[in-house]
Amino acid sequence: MGPLSYCVFYLILPLELCAGRAPASGASCAANCSCSASSVVDCSGAGLTDIPRDLPAHTVSLNLSHNKLRTVDASALATLPNLRELRLGYNELTSVPSLGAASPNIASLYLHHNKIQSIEFKQLKDLSSLETLDLSNNEISEVRVSCFPAGLRIKDLYLASNKISYLEMGAFNNLSSSLQILRLSRNRLTHLPVKAFQLPRLTQLELNRNRLRLIEGLTFQGLGTLEVLKLQRNNISKLTDGAFWGLAKMKALHLDYNSLTEVNSGSLYGLSSLLQLFLSNNSISHIKPDGWRFCPGLRELNLSYNNLTRLEEGSLAVLGDLQTLRLGHNSINHIVEGAFRGLRGLRLTLFGNKIKSVAKKAFSGLEALEHLNRSIPCRRIQSDSFLCDCQLRWFPEWLVARGLQSGVEAACAHPEALKGTSIFQAQPENFVCDDLPKPQITVQPETTVAVLGKDVRLSCTAASSSSSPMTFAWRKDQELLREAEVENFAHVRARDGDVMEYTTILHLRHVTFAHEGRYQCIITNHFGSSYSSKARLTVHVLPWFVKTPRDITVRTGTPARLECAAKGHPAPEIAWQKDGGTDFPAARERRMHVMPDDDVFFIMGVKPEDMGVYSCTAQNTAGTATANATLTVLETPHLAQELEDRSVAVGETVALQCKALGSPPPRVTWLKEEEPLRLTERHHFTPGNQLLVIRAAEPEDAGRYTCVMSNTLGTERAHSQLTVRHSAPCSTHGSRADSAVAVGVIVIAVVTSIVVTSLVWVCIIYQTRKKSEECSVTNTDETIVPPDVPSYLSSQGTLSDRQDVCIRVESNNRSHPNGHGKSNTSHLPPPCSFSKS
Repeated sequence: MGPLSYCVFYLILPLELCAGRAPASGASCAANCSCSASSVVDCSGAGLTDIPRDLPAHTVSLNLSHNKLRTVDASALATLPNLRELRLGYNELTSVPSLGAASPNIASLYLHHNKIQSIEFKQLKDLSSLETLDLSNNEISEVRVSCFPAGLRIKDLYLASNKISYLEMGAFNNLSSSLQILRLSRNRLTHLPVKAFQLPRLTQLELNRNRLRLIEGLTFQGLGTLEVLKLQRNNISKLTDGAFWGLAKMKALHLDYNSLTEVNSGSLYGLSSLLQLFLSNNSISHIKPDGWRFCPGLRELNLSYNNLTRLEEGSLAVLGDLQTLRLGHNSINHIVEGAFRGLRGLRLTLFGNKIKSVAKKAFSGLEALEHLNRSIPCRRIQSDSFLCDCQLRWFPEWLVARGLQSGVEAACAHPEALKGTSIFQAQPENFVCDDLPKPQITVQPETTVAVLGKDVRLSCTAASSSSSPMTFAWRKDQELLREAEVENFAHVRARDGDVMEYTTILHLRHVTFAHEGRYQCIITNHFGSSYSSKARLTVHVLPWFVKTPRDITVRTGTPARLECAAKGHPAPEIAWQKDGGTDFPAARERRMHVMPDDDVFFIMGVKPEDMGVYSCTAQNTAGTATANATLTVLETPHLAQELEDRSVAVGETVALQCKALGSPPPRVTWLKEEEPLRLTERHHFTPGNQLLVIRAAEPEDAGRYTCVMSNTLGTERAHSQLTVRHSAPCSTHGSRADSAVAVGVIVIAVVTSIVVTSLVWVCIIYQTRKKSEECSVTNTDETIVPPDVPSYLSSQGTLSDRQDVCIRVESNNRSHPNGHGKSNTSHLPPPCSFSKS
């Protein structure tokens, strides 16, 4: 029986027999339906336009899919008190049906493949036991907060394959206590709001095949238990730092078939539990050394079908737990030493690359390597067809160093000198590249995407040590190209002087769609032929506009409509920008609407900040086309802040501000008492006349000032009353005047007394210090000079010719007449200098 030693047989019996019951008789079941004793009623594919009225009362599961139902008569379900599952897929329903009395009992409701256009609150509010809701493959275009009433217990929500282009912030918040699986694949989402999913119980989120281009930081915060996130086949070209922050329990992240160009640590920040990362079929050409430091526990990494050309040393060193690494179908041509340093127990795939050289210690550290490419199983090798040239010189040593020699039976088939010799017995110096009789393809033709009407070159190179004449041929889709324009040349390979390299170039001029296909080169000499890999040529067409946006002028509060449509091959995607950026007010405030099946871009409730240049960009793989339109917003004049009445004293400066807003900017003029303002040298305006400044106000400046704001939409007026008061108003009552004079006299007298007293004290202090100041070279609190010191010094001839003694005494605590104990050195006479006579 081969390797299969045991077989297991299963006996499948009808459920009703296992339960000890006979199948229900056909008489107890509705017409065109089949029933079982397990309470499953199947009425699918019966061409029904109405629900049968004679359904068994014990029905638990009812299948009405693949019929022609346009409405659901709830009364037909009212007699089914045990109904838990209802299948209505593949019908012609245009809305979620009301199930009447059966609503509170339904746990699973399948409505896929209908024509439902919206989700309404009232349609779901009675489904209090609902756990599974399938609305996939309908025509739903938006999901709003009002769609799902609070209190629902939905665990699995399927919204895939609709036309959803708008996802309101917090649209699923009312399902936060129960939702576990959410499927939004195959929709038209171009943007995910930051923190759009506040679903703490969600474990799986699917967003495949939408139109996402950018994942912003904190987009998925609020999904603390998410384990699987699928984002395949979008057009994601950038992951900003913190794009997956908050997904600490994520185990699998699918980013296949996007437009990513690099892997960096910032975009993977927070994925500490990630086990599987799928990045195949992107445009990744570079891996930063620290790109994986936030997901060190990764077990599987798929980087196949990218643009990697080299594996740098240590670029994967932090992934010590990696078990599977797929690098197939890149453009890797060289593997440096230490490229896989730090990896253990690895299953490695390198199939479909362009490896030309492998460093001696390229696989250093892979002690438990299971597979190196699918063509070289390292646990068991048995072959006598090895080409023992210079490119295989490293291989025997590598096998011996890892203890794999016992499982390898390998012998050389070429060159002739080593034919039949074990690779372990051949001397390393005999592994040379000086004998290549049959041409060997060294450079394969590359798969190419060309623009319609452009020229294309496909090249192919082979090496041979034989002097036998070479012939070159090209095939397209297995058919020989007899009239092709081909250029052939040969040159000596520098590193091996006896080996010639032959290159053939196929020229395709002004390509059309007829040139699309798979091309292959064939290089032949006396010893045989070599066939290159097949390179696919795809012809694309640059986008061109069939509708271009036009400049428009609208009033505030009204909608603005911009049209843009383009064609090309493949069909281009349309994107909008404002003033060169994608973050503009209408988008942030959810006032921007793009019709899913139309070429119209709407801005609802236009505001002045919406004014600017809008760019419509049509892009496909062939290139980009851009058209611009200017949106001008008209707004009637109005004030940014109301004018205020002002009151100033005579001689003061006053400013009246009329900050006028509007579009186009309004013209501002000023009136006084409804007459044109008569200007003097005391009146000044700022540019635009929005600020009126009156210097040295006079009584005649008082009055009612009017600011007139005018633009093409109309005129508005604002007023301000200016009051000019006297700085010292006089009273007509003599007693008050006399009292004021008396008070003034008293104040002057007091001030004069204080000033005179202060002057007297200053004189006394000065005279006292002048008499008592003595000079000393010590720095003590008090210095006493004996009266006979001056005469003694005079007799010694050490005084100056001025016949006076000047000794500076510095004291930090000299008594002061004010009683505070510290002298102010700024009042002391200037210091004197000593000189010898």
